[in-house]
Amino acid sequence: MVVAQPQVERRAHVRPAFIDCDFHNQWDSPKDLYKYLSRRWVDHIETFGLRGHAGGTYPRFLEDKAGTWPPSGRRAASEPQFVKDTFLDPERVAYAILTPLGGGQGLANLDLAAAWATAVNDWQTAEWLDFDPRFRGSIQIPAEDAARSVSEIRRLAARDKRWVQVQFSGRPHEPMGRRRYWPIFEACAEYGLHVMSHAFGSYGQPITGTGWPSFYVDDHVGPSQAMQASALSMVAEGVFEHFPSVKLVSAENGFAWFTSLGWRMDSAWHLLKQEIPHLKRLPSEVLAENLFVCTQPMEEPETAKAFHQMLEHFGPAIDRILFATDYPHWDADDPDLAFPVPIAPALQQKLYFDNAARLYGLS
Repeated sequence: MVVAQPQVERRAHVRPAFIDCDFHNQWDSPKDLYKYLSRRWVDHIETFGLRGHAGGTYPRFLEDKAGTWPPSGRRAASEPQFVKDTFLDPERVAYAILTPLGGGQGLANLDLAAAWATAVNDWQTAEWLDFDPRFRGSIQIPAEDAARSVSEIRRLAARDKRWVQVQFSGRPHEPMGRRRYWPIFEACAEYGLHVMSHAFGSYGQPITGTGWPSFYVDDHVGPSQAMQASALSMVAEGVFEHFPSVKLVSAENGFAWFTSLGWRMDSAWHLLKQEIPHLKRLPSEVLAENLFVCTQPMEEPETAKAFHQMLEHFGPAIDRILFATDYPHWDADDPDLAFPVPIAPALQQKLYFDNAARLYGLS
């Protein structure tokens, strides 16, 4: 099937080349990954499907934005050449960090989850990383099986430096700082990788702390709640003290909450620090040193003054903000129009490129 695409008007760019820290490469169909799976797992999927946990509310009619679907009719962001011709080249993308969704963490069968994660990683290598040197990879893991996750990290990171991080669901089965995940963080430290926590997912956990919401609008606003819980857990459990080289990247959770979370954590720490004597510094200091936040979805207050005040609250932690588009999703940010107010050129350079380049070791 050939799909007619609307014409996308091109503008002269008034911002730097950028690093897209949340680019969703996608397969057109699960069958695209069959060549990376053993016969056993292909037969299993054909018979039983990819059975996950309950909880997905993603509306299929809002899946991907206009202009991202290739003429072949395949799914958006499933053809690297089309992505190169319509996004990487014309938009001056210096690097794109691949963050495929559905990498196996939501599967109930942990054996299948491990096999599927490996297949997704091999697909990324063969069809994306090898296609264009601007791509960098996020290792997919069966996070609830730490031993297999570590094996997969070592299999890839020991031989290929194009992998820059390990991708977690925004809602793992336990808070991210819990000891069951520490072998994963240890492997990340061993190979110089960071950890990304990406919003959404259907992993059996509600997006809120009080249960399942009624509407998708709740689910769309809610990921920052889960992300703050993950960051709090990793600080309180001492993850960053044990693995200081491993940074936590928040994707698709907004970013205005960064500073207020630090304030609230400091207030609680002053009252309760005897409970966590391993935490020697203010939680806000640990947070500012170890948490990076992607811009998408962009914060859009009603006034330019409010936006600039929000940025001022970051202080030196302004270096922890990473630009991301969320391509090709329906609510992806246009790199030319993402910021709702004018940004000074020096700050543009930090937000669009320098912060991510320093984090991921890119030039």
